[in-house]
Amino acid sequence: EMEPGNIIKKFKETFANNNFDILKVENVGPSVGRDLRSKAIKALLLSFVCMMIYISFRFEFRFAFGGILALVHDVLVTIAVLAMTNREISTSVIAALLTIVGYSINDTIVIFDRIRENMKILRKVSFNDLVNISINETLSRTIFTSFTVFEVLLALYFLGGEVINDFAFTMLVGCISGTYSTIFIAVPVLVEFQSSRRAKK
Repeated sequence: EMEPGNIIKKFKETFANNNFDILKVENVGPSVGRDLRSKAIKALLLSFVCMMIYISFRFEFRFAFGGILALVHDVLVTIAVLAMTNREISTSVIAALLTIVGYSINDTIVIFDRIRENMKILRKVSFNDLVNISINETLSRTIFTSFTVFEVLLALYFLGGEVINDFAFTMLVGCISGTYSTIFIAVPVLVEFQSSRRAKK
């Protein structure tokens, strides 16, 4: 057991000819874990709010809503995989989760930007077809970018050592979920918003 008395005894046995002093003893209890979890949730919520404001300002609220749903999906999927693999939610994992949010929204913004551009050019095309065209135009970029990032993360996971292992694993999961969530969550939500808007008219 990692009790101060046991540690002192072990030191005296191992280093019998060396004098040493215990200057300070600190215990890390469950309250630290609760504080870390609370700050992590606040950081994620703040990032979601900032992303919502940014996308709403740059595009429209319907774009922002779909993008945020995709981000929430990415974070939840990543946390679920971490729970299933019994990995600790450490500071490096929290940093990875925030990095995933930034990575995922970047891919979403690229597709949203192409949709907005095509809305000005392809005026006679239905919105559903316009979205499909936009996804096809950006699909190769998405695949190549994600594959490149995935290769780097694989190298970090297998060769980066124990210190960065949890970070690399979290990023691997987030990279996969962030790649498909834009196409299968953010964009369909945008299409649904457009359909409901037309139905009201």
